[in-house]
Amino acid sequence: MFRAANKQVCVAVAAALALSACATGGSYVQQDQYGNPTQQQNKTGRNALIGAAIGVAGGLLTGDSATERRQHAMVGAGIGALGGAAIGQYQDRQERALRERTANTGIEVSRQGDNITLNLPDGVTFDFNKATLKPDFYSALNGVAATLKEYNQTMVEVVGHTDSIGSDAVNQRLSEQRADSVATYLSAQGVQRERMEVLGMGKRMPIADNNTDAGRAKNRRVEIHLIPLREGTPGATGSN
Repeated sequence: MFRAANKQVCVAVAAALALSACATGGSYVQQDQYGNPTQQQNKTGRNALIGAAIGVAGGLLTGDSATERRQHAMVGAGIGALGGAAIGQYQDRQERALRERTANTGIEVSRQGDNITLNLPDGVTFDFNKATLKPDFYSALNGVAATLKEYNQTMVEVVGHTDSIGSDAVNQRLSEQRADSVATYLSAQGVQRERMEVLGMGKRMPIADNNTDAGRAKNRRVEIHLIPLREGTPGATGSN
């Protein structure tokens, strides 16, 4: 399921993080066995790496071949594309619906341009080091699924992330399994699988400092990125 697209994303992320490390002043950044910055790296440099990772995520997840595959699959499934001002208006309505249906659930809704991101924190979604959804979280995901079915002209990228504790292999596997659990649940509620791309990023894209308990908790998450299907995709026909 994670195919070559996952490898391409991971390679690109690693390269981008390496470049961002150089940009912090040209000094070598030492890390411990878990990939955490050592005390020799100052706070400014560490935060620069975190910011770079967030920026890389936004670029990769909305512009690589995985997105093109989803577009073609959606066109094949008869889902119409959006164009012009209709895109922003469509996403405005979807964002409003998502905020209403996820209020007080622990799910965070954010917006960057025409793309909407849902952040599903580890604490409310999974038990520690587990990939089975908590039954108490079903109702929250039901609200998400209902909105995605109503606004079906968006691609759905489900991406798992972990903190830096543990080996690369373990974190990669856990991030993939958690993303797949969320995608499988959404699919069972009627969200078309053709719309979905499922990825595991392991510990590569922290959004907080892995040197603190609070930071690691934020990094353990599943994100759902909602990207509009735009007119201009081969074979796509407009529909609002």
